Amino acid sequence: MAAITVKNRQILLKDYVTGSFVESDMTFHDGTCLLQLQEGTNDILVKNLYISPDPFLRGRMQKRTNSYVDSFVPGSVITGFGVSQVVMSNNPNFSKGDFVTGYTGWEDFSVIKSSGFLRIIPAIGFPLTYFLGVLGLTAYAGFHEVCSPKEGDQVFVSAASGAVGQLVGQFAKLLGCYVVGSAGSNEKVELLKNTLGFDEAFNYREEIDLDATLKKYFPKGIDIYFENVGGEMLEAVLNNINVFARIAVCGMISRYDSAEPYSIKNLHLLIPMRAKMQGLIATDFSHLYPEVTERVGLWLKEKKIVYIEDLIEGLENAPRAMLDVLRGKNVGKKIVKLSDPYTSLEAL
Repeated sequence: MAAITVKNRQILLKDYVTGSFVESDMTFHDGTCLLQLQEGTNDILVKNLYISPDPFLRGRMQKRTNSYVDSFVPGSVITGFGVSQVVMSNNPNFSKGDFVTGYTGWEDFSVIKSSGFLRIIPAIGFPLTYFLGVLGLTAYAGFHEVCSPKEGDQVFVSAASGAVGQLVGQFAKLLGCYVVGSAGSNEKVELLKNTLGFDEAFNYREEIDLDATLKKYFPKGIDIYFENVGGEMLEAVLNNINVFARIAVCGMISRYDSAEPYSIKNLHLLIPMRAKMQGLIATDFSHLYPEVTERVGLWLKEKKIVYIEDLIEGLENAPRAMLDVLRGKNVGKKIVKLSDPYTSLEAL
């Protein structure tokens, strides 16, 4: 049985969150512990380097049963996607020193008991953090697989300056689509138009009538909507969709902190418009990783797409990073870099 004693700082869920998330809903624990790999298992011990405070984690902070992923247990370590380095491995597919990405803990070290979502990061010359965002599955699979895009499509992206929206808009432009994005500040609107290449963008906070706003920007109607927001924005979109429109439901961040669900009043419009609205879970498309690495990697090397990261350092700042994401304060992909308590693996 392989074992190691390490200092292991952790972020824990204090209790189920019933109202708006606040930083104190998570607690910081700093201590020393023994981590071990059980004989006869494929367990892997990793040192975590980066973690991703993604919006879907908010749903795991409340008690629920009807979801694709379990709720957190109060008092347990927060888990999510991250980038790590292998310290010890019982799995023949992973060796000490390998850089990997997948599901791990918000802590310095994690024992990963199932490597189903864990994969080795290929040495292709990109920062490790890119494999949590631009070289991940969500934007690519959501747009190219769920939305079935074609040249000339009229594409609307909400939360367009965020981790996923920034990429979807650029993927659409590469295909020859007309693209409009919404964001929550004038600075983000300028970023969408001047840096990310969107045809148009608007600040939804300054719009009184979202239905009229979409009619203004989409006189030909909407063929594709990449949904990140929900609520009133989704209703306005449904009023403006074309026949055979496609809606990829990646998230509905406007409702995550709400105690009451928002009742969409015009879902019936999907019927006469023969429109498709499909939920998006990125891991359903794991078979696309090689395609994403090759295709998007080439776009990056050719500087055909811009990728923006919003990095914060220190595991202790992870709760604040989560709050920033839920409040829309991030620009681009929010990532937490763990300050390293050890200089190298050789120190372990």
